Amino acid sequence: MGFDFSSIEDSVSGNLKVFIVSIIVLVAFIGIIAVSVFFLIVRGAEKVMVPDVVNKELTQALLELQVKELYPRIHLRYTQTSLDKDHVLEQEPKPGTIVKAGRRVRLVVSQGVVLNRVENFVGRNVDEVRMDFQTIASAGSGRILTVREPLMYEFSSENPGTILTQKPDPGTEISGPTEMIFVVSRGRENNTVTIPQLTDLELSRALQIISSSGINFRFTSREKRDGETGETVVSQIPTAGTTAPMNTLVEIVVTEPDNVGNNEIFSIFRYTIPENPYPLTVRLDAQLPTGETSRIISVNYQGGEFTVPYKLPRDTVLVLYLVNRELHRETVN
Repeated sequence: MGFDFSSIEDSVSGNLKVFIVSIIVLVAFIGIIAVSVFFLIVRGAEKVMVPDVVNKELTQALLELQVKELYPRIHLRYTQTSLDKDHVLEQEPKPGTIVKAGRRVRLVVSQGVVLNRVENFVGRNVDEVRMDFQTIASAGSGRILTVREPLMYEFSSENPGTILTQKPDPGTEISGPTEMIFVVSRGRENNTVTIPQLTDLELSRALQIISSSGINFRFTSREKRDGETGETVVSQIPTAGTTAPMNTLVEIVVTEPDNVGNNEIFSIFRYTIPENPYPLTVRLDAQLPTGETSRIISVNYQGGEFTVPYKLPRDTVLVLYLVNRELHRETVN
């Protein structure tokens, strides 16, 4: 009885055929998937219509592009009017164009008007002009104006700080960074004031009068005595009615409050302000813990030690400003 090799060969041959067929089917399946992915990639992203954003503010234009899954490429341009500043002037592709999502849209946005001639600054306050120059510089308009320091001063009938003359003259063309030379009013020579009546006034009323009096001042405080009231001016030097030069220093003594709560503090704010050729607007504000802001005093002050009594809740923030620029802040504690 012999061994049947032919049956084994048939079995192996059958298994091999099945294996080969399986490999062919698997390769075909992978090929179909690959072709499908290829055509999906070729077809690309969903197509969308480009919205019309011309004459719209940039923020609104960006929102509309975002909805369509389009991305901006922004170019800035100066125009002849400041009314269209931050508005879209042109776009590419044009509104209504059908493009694939993810496409970049070129936007030309207005930077506003660029001034190319020197303005007439005569008659304006030099500190306001300085602030305008800083604003222009921060806006990146390309027109850089600066003030030559130190300023030149003359006595005149104009208010202190008023620009009397300028160089370059008004109308001069600006071709690059320009330095302005100003002659500024120091005020009237030998100006005098009459020292106001402050004694016996409540502190709040005395501060109101000081604000418009043209005097310099220095406060000190002491405990009240028999017959006196708290937070009241009890003495002043020079006395009321005295004729003295503008910005004469008046020494003022005020009594301490009758009652100071556990969460309150009475003290005198002190800060040395740099000397100026003429008085500048100085104000002291109190930012209360409640979030409210209270004005303590606003006065024209030439410089030196600035002293103001106060009674305020703990954690109040005192902020000192010089011509609307924050100079100093401290917390009451």
